[in-house]
Amino acid sequence: MHYRNGREAHNGDKIVSLAGAGSGRVNINAIGILFDAVPGNDYCNGSIAPITGGNVVGACLCDCLHIDVVAALLAEKGLDKRPEGK
Repeated sequence: MHYRNGREAHNGDKIVSLAGAGSGRVNINAIGILFDAVPGNDYCNGSIAPITGGNVVGACLCDCLHIDVVAALLAEKGLDKRPEGK
């Protein structure tokens, strides 16, 4: 089981699911905890328990990223720190 960037997936991971299936604009479909994923399949495998509550979302692992990867991408763009306010 692997995420979009090739990182190995594990049940219990905090993940971000991207909607759009590679065509058009990418949107965030869900943010939550991966569960019930079965080794050997990167497509339509497992479910996501949203961290904000609500309905469980199906996980297509090839459309998901581990939350640590998303945090690293934000840091790479300088978006990991809050702007200074007055």
